[in-house]
Amino acid sequence: DIDECERDLHDCQPSQQCTNTPGSFTCTCPDGYRKIGSECIDIDECRYRYCQHSCVNSPGSFACQCEPGFQLAGNNRSCVDVNECDMGAPCQQRCYNTYGTFICRCDQGYELGQDGFACNDINECETGTHQCTDSQTCVNIHGAYQCVENDRCQEPYVKVADNRCVCPVTKPACRELPFSIVHRYMSITSDRTVPSDIFQIQATSVYPGAYNTFRIRSGDEEGEFYIRQINNISAMLVLSRPVTGPKEYVLDLEMVSVNPLMSYQTSSALRLSVYVGQHSF
Repeated sequence: DIDECERDLHDCQPSQQCTNTPGSFTCTCPDGYRKIGSECIDIDECRYRYCQHSCVNSPGSFACQCEPGFQLAGNNRSCVDVNECDMGAPCQQRCYNTYGTFICRCDQGYELGQDGFACNDINECETGTHQCTDSQTCVNIHGAYQCVENDRCQEPYVKVADNRCVCPVTKPACRELPFSIVHRYMSITSDRTVPSDIFQIQATSVYPGAYNTFRIRSGDEEGEFYIRQINNISAMLVLSRPVTGPKEYVLDLEMVSVNPLMSYQTSSALRLSVYVGQHSF
């Protein structure tokens, strides 16, 4: 037998494979091609629906591709769901995997933003969805709200205006206490970068020739805040350590006014309720 393939005595096309047979030879096409006449024609495997999703034909082969939210299985033909929640989906709070995609959801007190990922605080005080009574004030905080009594003045203080109490000089117990207390409320997020300026204190009345100093009178037993005085009439409350909510601080921020020429000293306090939200946003 003469090996026509080895001696190059065959008439196979360059794209064909020569196979020696007893007394002859055959010309065969490589995988992915079909022999028509003397030519090898590419087989369009995509016509046979080998792929579960989409198919891309190529010379002598094909490739399966999956739709967004899926990835190729080990057989390179089937598509399996991708669990985006396990792969760092951009949901700010809760992520739920669904077939081919995912859904973000928010905790109570938040609503999903327009981007479908971020969670925005619901201001229940503005929307009217709170349960505060007429004798209470609604204070919005991150992810929730708080109902506080309109009259928070405690003996020996008496209420003179909304959120303002005074201690009458006629009462002996008032000699060692700030003359007035003004109630204020604010909310901060958990785990803020520190130090962080969170509230500016501003004197509402200034006595000529008086020198003013600011201090935290009470409520900072753990040393999580401090006062940085800006000038004679204002100071900044600074968060010095990260705090995690939900938590509430009630800080008495006192301004002491001293007039050395008149040998006069008085003080007033701002009772600041700081509500720390559960989340860092």
